[in-house]
Amino acid sequence: MDADDSKFHLSQPPELFARIDQEAVPDEFEESIVFTTIDKAINWGRKNSIWPMSFGLACCAIEMMSMIASRYDISRFGAEVMRGSPRQSDLMIIAGRVSNKMAPVIRRLYEQMPEPKWVISMGACATSTGVFSNYALVPVNQVIPVDVYVPGCPPRPEQLIYAIMLLQKKIEQDTHVVEKVLNLA
Repeated sequence: MDADDSKFHLSQPPELFARIDQEAVPDEFEESIVFTTIDKAINWGRKNSIWPMSFGLACCAIEMMSMIASRYDISRFGAEVMRGSPRQSDLMIIAGRVSNKMAPVIRRLYEQMPEPKWVISMGACATSTGVFSNYALVPVNQVIPVDVYVPGCPPRPEQLIYAIMLLQKKIEQDTHVVEKVLNLA
């Protein structure tokens, strides 16, 4: 029997079994300093804390509600706090058809939202009146500006989550944020 055969062989790399007290001492500020700009820091905070307003007009609202449930878990994206007041929200999801009577209400709620504010048009009815092409309905982009459109009748919760991800990319790429916050732009 050789001396090599009786020797113990590790099945994992030896670094895995190294002692903690023998590791090199890191520099005091090596991993504690982050370099960024104020614009990027503000955009990061805004994109990860979107507060949508619960505003469902038709059957798309059921899909919007299911997006909040545990199966789809919108809280992963920081958008789980559905607000009932426009003064506490920064995202309006128009989920369903917009009638001529509802258009002024939507406009007023949009105007009551604080800046910055964003709008997602959810479903074919909100975007282009869908299958209900008649005199009583109006596309939402004729009432308020829309940032992201979600197609479908009704759109799946995954599509709405993707729209929120697109909105997060749009928020992240915003420029001159400090000037806008200070009302200098």
